[in-house]
Amino acid sequence: MRLLVVHQNFPGQFGYFVREWARRPGWDVRGLGRDTAPGLPGFDGLILRYRLARQIRADQHLYLRQTEASTLHGQAAARAMIELRRSGFIPDAILAHPGWGETLFAKDVFPDARLVHFCEWFYSAEGADLGFDPEFPLRFDDRARLRIWNAQHALDLIHCDAAVSPTQWQRSRYPEVLQHKVIVQHEGIDADGLGPDDAASLVLPSGQVLRAGDPVITYVARNLEPYRGFHVFMRALECIQQADRQCHAVIVGGDEVSYGGRPEGFRCWRDKMLSEVKLDPLRTHFVGRVPKAQYVRLLQVSAAHVYLTYPFVLSWSLLEAMACGAPIVASSTAPVLEAIRDGINGRLVDFSNPSDIARGVLETLHDDPAAKATRCAAARRDACTQWRQADALPRYEGLLRPATSATLAKTIDTRDTRELPGAIQHRLASLADERRREARLREVLMAR
Repeated sequence: MRLLVVHQNFPGQFGYFVREWARRPGWDVRGLGRDTAPGLPGFDGLILRYRLARQIRADQHLYLRQTEASTLHGQAAARAMIELRRSGFIPDAILAHPGWGETLFAKDVFPDARLVHFCEWFYSAEGADLGFDPEFPLRFDDRARLRIWNAQHALDLIHCDAAVSPTQWQRSRYPEVLQHKVIVQHEGIDADGLGPDDAASLVLPSGQVLRAGDPVITYVARNLEPYRGFHVFMRALECIQQADRQCHAVIVGGDEVSYGGRPEGFRCWRDKMLSEVKLDPLRTHFVGRVPKAQYVRLLQVSAAHVYLTYPFVLSWSLLEAMACGAPIVASSTAPVLEAIRDGINGRLVDFSNPSDIARGVLETLHDDPAAKATRCAAARRDACTQWRQADALPRYEGLLRPATSATLAKTIDTRDTRELPGAIQHRLASLADERRREARLREVLMAR
């Protein structure tokens, strides 16, 4: 199997799969990512990186800015694919996250490769993330921009051979007429490598040590922003600290923007919310982004792990907290409802109601130990039976089945074709046409 794995931030969601497949006899796995992609330890020599030819034009129409960005990504990725083809690597299958446009021209470079898309999200102006939060009403320009932006995501689903979406909720966001191409399979977490630890301790930057059993509230996001409920969490935390004078809150996340935008008049959402609420600085610990080992210890010492999200993409952090046996307090929003069952493996609260969030956290902190242990055990069990990477691997492999005809001419001696069967001669003629098409494609792609 010759496999090309494409992700702007390679390896992205595919790290576990890439490591597993690269170790298999008979598999030749290559990666393609942007020049800023973090890469994968031990895999560096097999990653091809692309660079955009230029940035988006300053005078580009507002509705078309994302379209131009996607085109630039697709063009740059296609150039890299052409170089890969020149080197002799022609994939049987391509597994890609197409969200930034990288595979727009993949079928033009590798027409016989089976193209499998990771369908993470299809935007809409109603019923999901946008317009969900009354603090951030949707403007007409936002609606119009999204309609144009979704043209790329619809095209991605049309021209791929198969597609996969992590949750039922995420699949449901795609147009119904295209959903038949999408299976539901989460990429999974390392549930077997995670677990509770009653002896766990966490050393804070101040030198203070928090241990399992202490009243520790945890909150985790890639960046601290409204999409993951940071603003309502901070308002709830003010109420929690007033009611419980012993608890500590450890908050993980950066001050950049993953989704949405920056707050008006402030450098970041942390600064804005700290100007709005009154918290005890000795019991509120912002630790930024942390290494994996420290992150796991954080989850293991948690007495109440708060996960809030718009109706959007499900975060790995919720599933990893479940696998560590952390007591979960989560927003009653899709796709959280696919993972958390209220009162069974966690508590569900109203995303938009800081008082309800505070109530859920305080009840969890002061819960009956036996009841809490039962919920934590259920969360751990669900994480290990429903969200394991090892279980996702064979389903992903099933999507990668290549078209056998794509490799036909790779073993043919082309020195004399007169005596070859007609079907093979036809295939060789097709390959000649393909080479001419590639030459024309290269001319187009090299244009600025």
